Amino acid sequence: MSPPPGSGGSDDTSIRWRLTLAYDGSGFHGFAAQEGVRTVAGALAGALSRVTRTPVTLTCAGRTDAGVHATGQVVHFDLPADRSASLDPSALVKSCNSLLGSSVVVREAGVAPSGFDARRSATSRRYRYLVVNAAVADPLLAHLTWQVADPLDLRTMAAGSDALLGEHDFRAFCRRVPGSTADDAIHRRVIDARWTRLSGPPQPVADRLVERVPDPECCPDLVPRVGILYAFEIEANAFCHQMVRSLVGTLVDVGRGRLRPSDVLAIIRSADRRQASQPAPPQGLTLMAVRYGG
Repeated sequence: MSPPPGSGGSDDTSIRWRLTLAYDGSGFHGFAAQEGVRTVAGALAGALSRVTRTPVTLTCAGRTDAGVHATGQVVHFDLPADRSASLDPSALVKSCNSLLGSSVVVREAGVAPSGFDARRSATSRRYRYLVVNAAVADPLLAHLTWQVADPLDLRTMAAGSDALLGEHDFRAFCRRVPGSTADDAIHRRVIDARWTRLSGPPQPVADRLVERVPDPECCPDLVPRVGILYAFEIEANAFCHQMVRSLVGTLVDVGRGRLRPSDVLAIIRSADRRQASQPAPPQGLTLMAVRYGG
């Protein structure tokens, strides 16, 4: 069935399409298109333009930095109605994936609902950061995790993450937006923030309170040969640049004993970027999901 004219697009002559993507960000200079470098948006737009025989401009739910991954990135693009009329969503997915290879995968495609915008319509984004706590690195997980050699205390990291819940000014954990000043607040509302132990040696019974069976959607095959695999998951209405990585870097310092759990709230209230720890490296971060609606 042909899509109805004007669905989701900017006028009655265009059709707006919505895609859900997964990608390994290791070989890309981030999501956003940049002249002369390989980006996720550049690769995807190139494939879509070949398949639709029309130049394509993408809008994403959340720009990811170089080395950052995604399993649930959402994008939209507009096509002339005459091009959309004969375009089958399953054929679009198959053709794009054939051109893109395994580093970028289109998981779903379809005509967007009326008024849909991949960025502005989103009500929340959820990220996951993976840490391998081990004395030596695991080569098979190096591009997906941050290896931390110092012993980590999961309970103190979990206690520190409690301070993030609710609406706060996160200036202390964000790179300043160009054109803004140090006095400009950066308010974000955190819906969920938690640490979990995904794998590792058996623990005493008391510690099972912070252990869970991995979600099949999360990382069933990510089992380090040595050490413990931890996941930090956070969901918020929006994120600012380097916010998740800065939070992880600070919370890992709590787990190392360099900071106390109560210091996290003090750093938030300081609104001072210098009070937070160095951002965690990008490869441990994955955009897991983008939510729309209520």
